[in-house]
Parts: sequence; C-alpha cells; structure tokens
Amino acid sequence: MTKTRAYRDGVLLEEDFPMADVSDFLAEPDTAVWVDLCEPSEADLAELAGELGLHRLAVEDAVQEHQRPKLDRYDGHAFLTAYAVRFDAASERTTTHELAVFITPRALVTVRKDDGFAIEGVTRRWDQAPDLAKSGVPFLLHGLLDYVVDGHFDAVQALDDEVEELEDLVFDDRPDTAELQRRSFRLRRNLTALRRVVGPVPDVVGSLLRPDLRLADDTTRPYFEDVHDHARQAAEHAEALRERLTTVRETQLNLQSDRLNLIMKKVTGWAAVIAVPTAVTGFYGQNVPYPGNGTTIGFWVSTVVMLVLSVGLYTLFKKKDWL
Repeated sequence: MTKTRAYRDGVLLEEDFPMADVSDFLAEPDTAVWVDLCEPSEADLAELAGELGLHRLAVEDAVQEHQRPKLDRYDGHAFLTAYAVRFDAASERTTTHELAVFITPRALVTVRKDDGFAIEGVTRRWDQAPDLAKSGVPFLLHGLLDYVVDGHFDAVQALDDEVEELEDLVFDDRPDTAELQRRSFRLRRNLTALRRVVGPVPDVVGSLLRPDLRLADDTTRPYFEDVHDHARQAAEHAEALRERLTTVRETQLNLQSDRLNLIMKKVTGWAAVIAVPTAVTGFYGQNVPYPGNGTTIGFWVSTVVMLVLSVGLYTLFKKKDWL
C-alpha cells in the first residue's frame, strides 16, 4: 500500500495520487512531496530511487530489517532509520516497528518494514501544524520525528509505572518471590529492547540540526530542538529505569536474606527449647512408667501425639512463612 501527499507553499494540493505522478509534482516549483511505502521489495523502490536519485546502499538498508537507528549522508539526500515503540501492559511486551526515511531537498520517503507503524498518526500531526507546512520537507520530517519520539516517551512512562508496581510488590508482607522474579525478568527484557532503539535517537536528531545538512530551516529549528530535548529525556529516563530495576532486584535479594536470617533465628530458638527436654529424657532413658507403658495403645497414643505435634509445627511455620 502506497500513500502520497503533495504540498505547495504550505497548502496540501493532493494526496493518495499514484507514485508515477511524483516526478510531475517535483517538476513544479515550491512543491514538497511525501511518499510512504509499506513492506516494499528492493524492486519496488527501484523506480522511485531512479526518480529521486537515491543511493543504492541506502535502498538496500531500507529493505533490510534490524538496522540500528542512524543518519547516513549521501550525495543529494540523507537516509534515516528510526523505530516506533509501543508497550502493551496487558501482554507485558514491548513491540518495535522499524522505519526507514529518505530525505531529499523536496521529497520525504518513508518505508515501513511492517504495517504495525500507524502512519495515520503522522498525517494527523502534520494536519495539526499547518503553519509550518511552508517549510516543506523540514515540516514533514519534524512531524514524523515528533510522533516517533512521543511514542518513545509514552513507552518509557508505561515501563516506569510497571517498575513502580514492582517496587510496591517487593515490600509486601508476604511477597510472591516467583511473581517478582518473573516480572523483573520481563521488565528487564522490555527495557533492553527499549534502550536499544531509544538510546541513539538524541544523537540522530542532533545530527539533523547541523547547518551543513540543511535539514532544519529557521522556522522549524526550534521545533527540532524541542524534539531533540524530548528524545534526550526519553533516553535518560530509560537509563534511569535500568538502574532502578537493578536496585529493585538487589533490594529483593537483601530482603530475602534478612527474612531468611530471621526465620533461622526463630527456628533455632524453637530447636533450643525442644532440645532441653529431649536432652533430659534422652539422658535418663525415660525409665519412668508413663500411661500406656508396655501396651499397644501406648504406642499408638505416642505416635499420634508426635504426628499431631509435627503437623502443628508445620502449620505454624507455614502460616508464618518460615517454610
């Protein structure tokens, strides 16, 4: 599926026109064009690459998956790779969707590796800022990056809420150790995936602000700087979450160690109390006649007493979470 838009002097001329008309729009002055391709093959990009003069290596990177977030410069255009991120609290999973972007002086081409990236959110972002549309490609690029970075910030905030819930679970009166370990592992895995795609973004956006690249004009520069600030905050927040998660795990282990020491102290106390009569009766051989001595009923009574006491101690220890 291909989506297209054409702007002239900040006004949306036409959208969803055939890709073959791109060259016709670019032949007109003061016109900027956006083309979006979803899951294209290298052959699908060949025609567009010929019209826009895209470098062969950039086209290969646009088709291949799992590229690192980056900004590459070629003669006549730039190539950017970024990721949209979403955290689903229900499934406790972080999903990433790769996006490749060709940036030319008068055209912006986005290549989505799958349909999970909601490009409609980007077009809405453009429609909400018509005052910037006269800037052309910088306007399109800013709206795209602003939407992507906002998604990063939302995902980081969602993971922050999950870490807070985990911190509360650690200090429960009777914490579920297995649940804590499971959630800690999942959070660490999600946070690793998030940091991998969010961490390089501040450097990428910062590179766009370089004067020699001419990717941000005087009108859009403050807006790009705002996106850069948000990207840096998201990256720093993600790094802080990693440290908090490590602290939670260390706190959990320390609390487990403290609880184990307390249980051992209590059990040792019980053992000392029980050891006194055991030592006395063992020393004297319990040679004093007792009820049922020498009879079958005495054997069964003593057996039942031992079982009842053992079950009672087990129940008591289990209730106090010593076992």
